[in-house]
Amino acid sequence: MTEIGDLTVGVLGGTGPQGKGLAFRWAKAGLKVVIGSRSADRAETTAKELRELAGVDNVAGADNLETASKADVVLVAVPWDGHGELLASLREALAGKIVIDCVNPLGFDKQGPHALPVEEGSAAQQAEALLPDSRVTAAFHHVSAVHLVDPAVESIDTDVLVLGDDREATDVVRGLADAVPGMRGVYAGRLRNAGQVEALTANLIAVNRRYKAHAGLRVTDI
Repeated sequence: MTEIGDLTVGVLGGTGPQGKGLAFRWAKAGLKVVIGSRSADRAETTAKELRELAGVDNVAGADNLETASKADVVLVAVPWDGHGELLASLREALAGKIVIDCVNPLGFDKQGPHALPVEEGSAAQQAEALLPDSRVTAAFHHVSAVHLVDPAVESIDTDVLVLGDDREATDVVRGLADAVPGMRGVYAGRLRNAGQVEALTANLIAVNRRYKAHAGLRVTDI
């Protein structure tokens, strides 16, 4: 597995539940983390909260552009409706960097959650189209934000499906998953297959509602 200890991880959307939770876990694992937001002040407020929660000093806050510029690896955890516009604005800052897209394009109606059609095929493929000079991967779609941010939950019992066309990049992302106790990164195919992984989130939400749980996924026999 690729060594990740010296990497700085930026989290775009780090003030939201998923981004904040993953930032917390990576900070606890000893990684340098930069929380990104449209507002640098809001990002720093979240960073301060995470420093206190994790008992560490390796979390900083910045606006999205500074976060993208400072980080070696960048997680995209922003709402779907702002996904394309944000990434297009950060194309130069993200050039040459590993980008992890965990965005799930979902809609909600009276019948519950459902996958939204994406012209490029998936959120990750949209990211790839907008960031031609970046090393785009897809991962962390199915991890419970509730468990991630809860310090009483010591182990996150789930596998993380990692997709991408750059083997070294997917190895780094798998390493970031493995850095969280209980979590395991599993290579799950090329980026063109990200659509069904994103859409599966709708099924997990339905499971969680029915069983009042925060279910994740486990891949057997590997």
